[in-house]
Amino acid sequence: MDIKHFFIEKGEGEPLILLHGNADDSSYFKNQIDEFSKFYHVYAIDTRGHGKTPIGNMPFTIHQFADDLLGFMDEQKIEKAHLLGFSDGGNIAMIFVLKYPNRVNKLILNGANLYPAGVKRTIQVPVEIRYNIAKILSFKNESMKFKAKMLGLMVNEPNVSPNELSKIQADTLVIAGTKDLIKEEHTKLIASNIPNSKIQFVKGNHFIAKNNPKDFNRAILEFLNH
Repeated sequence: MDIKHFFIEKGEGEPLILLHGNADDSSYFKNQIDEFSKFYHVYAIDTRGHGKTPIGNMPFTIHQFADDLLGFMDEQKIEKAHLLGFSDGGNIAMIFVLKYPNRVNKLILNGANLYPAGVKRTIQVPVEIRYNIAKILSFKNESMKFKAKMLGLMVNEPNVSPNELSKIQADTLVIAGTKDLIKEEHTKLIASNIPNSKIQFVKGNHFIAKNNPKDFNRAILEFLNH
């Protein structure tokens, strides 16, 4: 692999890997790491080009991030792990379990989406505008080039068919905020197409892990511990 991931590691027991969202890093889960590490061996990683993990030379795509996760697990000698992915991290986890089903124990998709249209238009339209501006300015500006790559993840990805989700055999929790930026019907679409899944809405917006950690953590641990 062309990069080394920065990661936070804590606890003992079954591996639980936390995957943050777009333009964020492992510190997003600061309200989860201590709590979850009482029961699990927690790894919170910085995705390629995020936080303290270098961008490297490979494509900046959700599929590449999923392959990066496989490389990380191999490096850490993690044969199988629980995955908790938030937002783009949820999309990474979704792609990962479809590509490498034998490496996933339980799966938690928090605020994930199958395709860009799953995001509310009031959120998605400004993202698309910022992306197009960044793309135009990226020819002369390195920081804008990077910004265009980051926004491009939300504009162009992921592209998963609901039918593909029927292949997921892992026990799955689909969880989102009651006022999430992901459309409620889209979250329900994801859950309804995963055979062994349950769905839960936690009071709050897209960032329930950060803004409502008590309810979020309880929901996660109830799912993992049973």
